[in-house]
Amino acid sequence: MKKVIIMGASSGMGREVALRFLSEGCRVGVAARRIEALETLRQEFPEQVVTAQIDVTADAAADQLLQLVERVGGVDLYFHAAGVGWQNASLDKEVELRTVNTNGMGFTRMIDTIFNYMRARGGGHIAVISSIAGTKGLGPAPSYSATKAFQNTYIQALEQLANSQRLNIRFTDIRPGFVDTPLLNGTAFPMLMKADKVADEIVWAIKHKKHVRVIDGRYRILTACWRRIPRWIWRHINLSRNDMMSNSSKN
Repeated sequence: MKKVIIMGASSGMGREVALRFLSEGCRVGVAARRIEALETLRQEFPEQVVTAQIDVTADAAADQLLQLVERVGGVDLYFHAAGVGWQNASLDKEVELRTVNTNGMGFTRMIDTIFNYMRARGGGHIAVISSIAGTKGLGPAPSYSATKAFQNTYIQALEQLANSQRLNIRFTDIRPGFVDTPLLNGTAFPMLMKADKVADEIVWAIKHKKHVRVIDGRYRILTACWRRIPRWIWRHINLSRNDMMSNSSKN
């Protein structure tokens, strides 16, 4: 039975992906800040699901992750879906710092912990949900787009490190656009994607060992266009008129 750990499985894409691996008979360790939200998974798959309450921003999170891995019996795939994001054009300090703490510090804490675990035990697969927001700096969501760019670069760096050390650790960076999940609170977004189709593509990308996967095809075209816009033009583009980010937590 394949062993999967999913960080941020209480809702959204983390939960959707967990359901897909559970349906395939995998043993899945699910973790989130809100453990009560994980109980329905455990009740539906009592022989397969192991739950843990983990806040990635807490100092104890690394040890708690390793404890969860031991309870599952190891890990073949670690899937990181924990993250937050807000539109914050007013630059509210608490919003910016919370985003950096979760998407930067918390992300690094968890990824480093599982990387070192896999290095010591022969390898594995690390997959993360980042975002298309990391493609360019987005004025309405400064810390969100910056931390997602950090995640993109960090995974790329660890992939190079693993190859240079001849480690059997694979990486998949999932970069979705807007997904129709409860965390968007019903806000209208352009090119909104269905959660079930996005989850299917995430699992497909992981199984096919894709290094980077932008979801879906429309967003692959959009981000390719973004990359070609010169910086002197990009800095004058007004994104505030568009709902580039939600006002609620993501992932």
